[in-house]
Amino acid sequence: MSKSKNALHPRLAADCHQLGLLGDTRLLLHRNASLHWFILVPFTDTLDLLDLPPIGRETLLERAREVSEFLKMELNYPRVNVGALGLLVPQLHLHVIGRREDDPCWPDPVWGRLGDGPGYEPAQLQVIRDFFALS
Repeated sequence: MSKSKNALHPRLAADCHQLGLLGDTRLLLHRNASLHWFILVPFTDTLDLLDLPPIGRETLLERAREVSEFLKMELNYPRVNVGALGLLVPQLHLHVIGRREDDPCWPDPVWGRLGDGPGYEPAQLQVIRDFFALS
């Protein structure tokens, strides 16, 4: 795991755009723009979602709901997958992924199947930051 709850695991830092803070949680976006794959990283040394204190767990799930609403209402994804796997990256993080039948991994999971793909333009990232009022 990261050395402290404030440090972002190197794999997350390498694989994702760091969009900003959504409340008390980092909002990341996977660099592959083939589908919208957000990752929420709370500031905690806790490793597993279900080990978080109730208020921390509720807060993280509320952040996931906010991202899910963005995916469905703004980006027209019919489905949103949420998962906390933590196998390659032990730091607690929650995946929130927009899914549709024309995405490159459908109907399989995205983990290990997405590969390289197109990246995001700075303007696309700014639209997301603006929506969530991130700095």
